[in-house]
Amino acid sequence: MVRDPIASESTPPAEEICAALDDPDCREIIRSLEEPMTASELTSACEIPQSTLYRKLEVLTDATLLEESTEIRQDGHHASKYAVAFNEITIVLDDDRSLAVQIERPARTADERLAELWSEVRKET
Repeated sequence: MVRDPIASESTPPAEEICAALDDPDCREIIRSLEEPMTASELTSACEIPQSTLYRKLEVLTDATLLEESTEIRQDGHHASKYAVAFNEITIVLDDDRSLAVQIERPARTADERLAELWSEVRKET
């Protein structure tokens, strides 16, 4: 399943985002993602076992900190690629004295908007 946190209308609870950022493996994955990478590329770059890496990618995508997209390959063996989906995270104290998270997302390029549109079209077919 491809997940796009930028297109998502909701932000996960502050606890979920903080838990993901508190995990050393998750922080290492974020540090390593200077450009989009596949899980196998991340396994090598981060030196995290693949089974652990997939769990951490799930945590990060659920927390909307990573964007998952599909790399279309001519041989038909498509691959998921992961990219950092935020520029800045701010934790604030709401009026009701509970913690809330504000996430600043990167601007979308025309190519990214087209890929998002294509993804939506593929869902319909």
